[in-house]
Order: sequence, then structure tokens, then C-alpha cells
Amino acid sequence: MVDMKAKPFYLSDEDCKWVEDTIANMTVDEKIGQLFFNMGSSRTEDYLKMTVKDYHIGGIRYNPGTADEIYEQNRILQENSKIPLIIACNTENGGDGACTDGTTIGNQTKIAATGNADYAYQLGYMSNKEAAAIGCNLSFAPVSDILYNWENPVIGLRTYGNDPERVAVMAKAYMEGAHANPGFCCAAKHFPGDGLDFRDQHVANSVNSMSCEEWDKTFGLVYQILIDNGLEAIMAGHIMQPAYARHFNPALSDDEMMPATLSPELIQGLLRQKLGFNGMVLTDASHMVGLTCRMKRSDVLPAAIAAGVDMFLFFNEMEEDFASMKQGYLDGRITEERLDDALHRILALKAHMGLHKKVKTELMPPKEQVHEIVGCQAHKEMQKEISDKSITLVKYKDKDVLPITPERYKRIMIVYVKGLSAPGLGALFGAKKSPAETLKDKLCAQGFDAFIYESPIEQMQKKMQAGEKPDLNMYFAGKTPIKEFREKQDLIITLVDIPGGFQPVARPAFGMTKGGGEIPWYVFELPVVVIGVQHPFVLADIPQARTYINAYDSKDVTLDALVAKLMAGEEAFTGKDPVDSFCGIFDTRI
Repeated sequence: MVDMKAKPFYLSDEDCKWVEDTIANMTVDEKIGQLFFNMGSSRTEDYLKMTVKDYHIGGIRYNPGTADEIYEQNRILQENSKIPLIIACNTENGGDGACTDGTTIGNQTKIAATGNADYAYQLGYMSNKEAAAIGCNLSFAPVSDILYNWENPVIGLRTYGNDPERVAVMAKAYMEGAHANPGFCCAAKHFPGDGLDFRDQHVANSVNSMSCEEWDKTFGLVYQILIDNGLEAIMAGHIMQPAYARHFNPALSDDEMMPATLSPELIQGLLRQKLGFNGMVLTDASHMVGLTCRMKRSDVLPAAIAAGVDMFLFFNEMEEDFASMKQGYLDGRITEERLDDALHRILALKAHMGLHKKVKTELMPPKEQVHEIVGCQAHKEMQKEISDKSITLVKYKDKDVLPITPERYKRIMIVYVKGLSAPGLGALFGAKKSPAETLKDKLCAQGFDAFIYESPIEQMQKKMQAGEKPDLNMYFAGKTPIKEFREKQDLIITLVDIPGGFQPVARPAFGMTKGGGEIPWYVFELPVVVIGVQHPFVLADIPQARTYINAYDSKDVTLDALVAKLMAGEEAFTGKDPVDSFCGIFDTRI
């Protein structure tokens, strides 16, 4: 059972009395409701009031919206909830994880490239200062995973790298920054640790395949440091850890192996017993196949709580899921003791946040402060500073390519390579200016004659749209003489824009042209600079690149810093590769 006076809650006798009295006066339905984090499907007042009055939810993680929209949503929720709510946000990279007009400070890999843990602290502080301004009180961060497999599709740029000690130091710094905001807490993720499997638990099983000894030195090190320094909550991932599951239950068969979200061996054994975690545990999102492929949903809900998890993310259909969770309690799968323990941890976290000491109308910060904090200039300056310190010259075989100046390379062709990954939600809202177009404009402003390459396929599409019949012979057989190709430009920038995460690992989508410019076959014909502006593992597919740079994102300030560094030369690149951008493949280095 939880010790509410101990780390991480440190409750006083008065605080503990509030927890005990609150639980004693709750109905069964109110107790069951506290186990749920809702993902709100609407921000209408009627819907929000219904979720707290009919389903008694313990917390919410909401869909994206502006600061004003989220503030108003959170106000309605807190003012109408009998028990104050945990309101979570995904501030992994900045305040934009709390509201759409929040500030992106920098993704975790980008910050790791600076080598400066103070930037991780500032990420935690500034991100969650913006989140707190709109009424949030828990960050689903830091992401505490270690990227050992470049083909892992989930973690991408959501990691401080492949060095456990660096991950531990920077995750701890993020947490300390978040804690600098009064009453703000963290839920580290994704226990027992992602970054090894090439599969995505959104669509399949996922496994942390380390031995117990390996795990202790890596993921165990990270979680132990966070726990020792006051981490309040941990998000259990839909990730199996067979070695430790069998350590705590040697008779466990393959068929009985469960992800952490359903594993008493991993939650009550590894996390509670071995690591000594006294805080709250919540599941990762419950629609993910890594969870739902293990048993019927009606069984999944009570099984997660019975395994030792305290809060469940999210409803599928509210009435149905609530009934399934309640039935699990009524028939004894969730024991009275386990429910009582979960409720104590949930309410202890709320008391630790100080929510119980405020009247309903004081649970939200003053509204007039929202726009003084969200998107403020100080946070934008930090974004700019991190961009300058992080950009990494990963590979530099042709030592005379840099600096890039108009006097040396007047004509620059930009080849824009996108990924094979499925389009995200942004595709539904119309195209915005591409990073290639932004880079072209910035280069032209510096005196270059920059232009964007058009592939034969794109040229054919334009002709067809104009009513012309394409010349397929030219497409399949036509070749431009190498001499003519060289004479058209002085330098080529291959800009690779591949989003990562939530699918099989993203790869470049090269056109099916023969002798076209999408694939840099011409690295010995002209100076070529390959730049990754998201996914940092471009060298796996373009190993022939002789100059390769990771920028980690395509924000405007990042591209400003990139152009400045290209024009200044090799010494201007201060970032250090925090992952293995060579992907463990020998030919990416030659």
C-alpha cells in the first residue's frame, strides 16, 4: 500500500485526512470514475459537465486547441468536478504540447545534441509554465526511453539519445524544470522502456528484450534516478519485458507474457518492489494494439488496475468502458485492497499538487496571465538559442565544401525528399510552405540563386494537367549528359524531411526515375550537402552522402541558424550527435 507521507507525495497529516475523508465519502461509481483519464471528444459545456458529473473522471488529456480554448475547457471541468482533476499535457518538446499556440522549445534529441542539461531544464520549466498558465498540472514527460535501434518507429526525436547516463541527467533536469512551476508534476514514460524493438505498439506487440542485468544498467538507471529525485507518476507502456517478468514469476509462459500495462510482475515486482516507486502509475493510451491484442477490451480495463496500474487512459465508449471497469470490481478481479490503493495514490497526487486546498474558482490561474506566458518572447529566444547550439555536422568527408558562400556556389539546387510515411493530420488542413521553399527564400536573401529541383515525374504531372501528352520514352530512357548536369548548378542541397513515430520507421520516398536528381548519385560530380530536418537517420538510405547535417526540425529559427552555419563553415557547427546517426552500418561512414 502507498505511503502518502513518503516520497513523492510528502503529505501532511491534514493532507492525508483529506484523502481518507474523500475516499470514505465516495460512492462506488465515484471510485470507479477516479480510475479514468478521459480524452475529451468535445469542448462544449454540456459534454464537459457530463464527463465529471456522470462519469466522475479522475483526469483528462484533451485534444489540441488554442490557449483560450483549453483554458476555458479546464475552467469548466474544474469548477464542475466534485474532486479536483488531474489535467495532463504532452509537453515533450514545448508548450505546443499543451496548446497549439504554445512555444516549441526543442525536441529532446535536439536538446541532447547541445550537450547542455540546462536546456533540458529550460524545456521542462518553460513548456510547463505555459501548460500551467492554461490550467494543466501534469506533463506526460519526460520521455525516458533510450534509442538503441534506429529502426524503432515510436521514439524518433523523443529521446535524449543512446547514452543511459545522458538520458538520466537530462530527463532529471527536465523534471526539475517542470517542478519549478508550483504544484506541477511529471509522468515519465514509457516504462519499462522503448527504443529496442523495430515495431510500434500502436499497431503491434513491442518488446524490451534486455536481460535483467542490461536493463538495470540502462533503463533501470534512468528510472531509479528519476524516482530517487521525486518523480510523481510513471506511464506504463504496452511493452513486454520478458527477462524481468520471468524473474518475478519463473513459471510464466510465453502465452501469459503481458505488456507492462497488464503485468503484475513488472508493475508490482519491478517498479514497486525493486525500484521502490511509491507514486502513481497510469497506462499509455488504451486504443493501442500492444494492449488491445492481449484480451477482450472488457477484460483489459480491470486487468490493468488489478496488475497494479492506478489510472486508465482513455475511454473508448464511456458507458461501456465504465461498466466493464465497474464489473471487474464487483466480481472481484479488482480487489477492494487494490482499488483502495489506487484511489489513495490518485488522491495523494492531487493533494501533492495542492488542489485540495483551493476552492473550485481558484483551481485555474488568472486568465489575464495566459497570453503573457504562452508564446512569450523569452521562450522564443530559448528556442532560437537551442537551435543554434544543436545543429550537428555528422559527417564531413569533403573538407573543402564549407563554407557555402555566393562567391563559391552561386547556383544552389535544393532537392526536397519527403518520407514514405502516411500523411498526418496536417495534410487535412491544406499545404503550408515546405522547408525547401523556406530554405530557398533564406538562401536567396543571402545572395544565392537557389531553386528547387523538379523531378521528371513532377514535370510529367504538370504537362498532363496542362493537357499535354507526356513523353514516356524520355522518362524511361532519356538521360541528361553529366557535363550538362554539372553546368546547371554549383552545389546541391538534398533536404530530407521525414517525420518519425507511430508507424513502421519512416524512410525516404525517392522518385522512380532513372538518372533523376532525387537520389544523390552525383556526390562525386558536384559538391553535395545532405541535411535531415526531422528523422536523424538519413544516412541509412543515403550512405554515399559525404557531407551530412542533422538539424532536428525545420522551424524558421532552425533554418536561420542552419544557413548561418553553412555560410560560416565547419567550426560553426557545435552540436554533437546524441544518437548513432550512422545507424551502426559501416558503409554510412565511408
